[in-house]
Amino acid sequence: MKSFSKRFLGIILGAMLLFGSLGFISCGTGGSGTNISIPGVEGPYLLLEGDKLLITMIFETLQIEGGGRFPIPKYKNSYLEISPDLQSGGTLVAYYISLQDVLGGKVEQLDPQTLPGGRNLPGVASGKLPASAFTVSALGNSTVYLGSSVFGLFVPMASVGMQGMIATFRFYTGGNRAGNISLVGADTEGKNSGILLLLDLNTATKNYLKTVANKYKE
Repeated sequence: MKSFSKRFLGIILGAMLLFGSLGFISCGTGGSGTNISIPGVEGPYLLLEGDKLLITMIFETLQIEGGGRFPIPKYKNSYLEISPDLQSGGTLVAYYISLQDVLGGKVEQLDPQTLPGGRNLPGVASGKLPASAFTVSALGNSTVYLGSSVFGLFVPMASVGMQGMIATFRFYTGGNRAGNISLVGADTEGKNSGILLLLDLNTATKNYLKTVANKYKE
């Protein structure tokens, strides 16, 4: 009975520590279809722009003198753009992901990878997905994941907090469930913190995206 009480107390204390560390996270106005709000970050926002999936975030405390466009390895039609944000004074980070790259059947050409630093991907049974990792000096280590039914993106962010923890929430776009978003705390070496977005590429979603992609296919 005493060992059970100690175990139960440990669970309660663990929960208190977890929710205490997440105290800076707001769920907005509440209700279904509302995304978490991350201090210092606007987004991520999703938009279909022609044959590209545009994923944007504004990092209000990240300041750079100039930006640029950077290709994403193994995604020949996709790229990352970083530029100073005019309104916030922070930095606009925009990933332009080509539907041709996502739907082109190249999953088998990518090596399975975990989160940067080696921790398992949350919500993924194997803990890994085929991925392309790359580094941009102004941002850090990014990773683009592409599974048979999942598309994902890891964006580094130094000020996530939650040392050693990973907190995962449902992610919505247009009021509809689109996947999961995770806040990834720094690992045991104090590195590899950031935001992980995993989108569900179910059959209906894939069919719709293929219809859009075919309109722009050369």
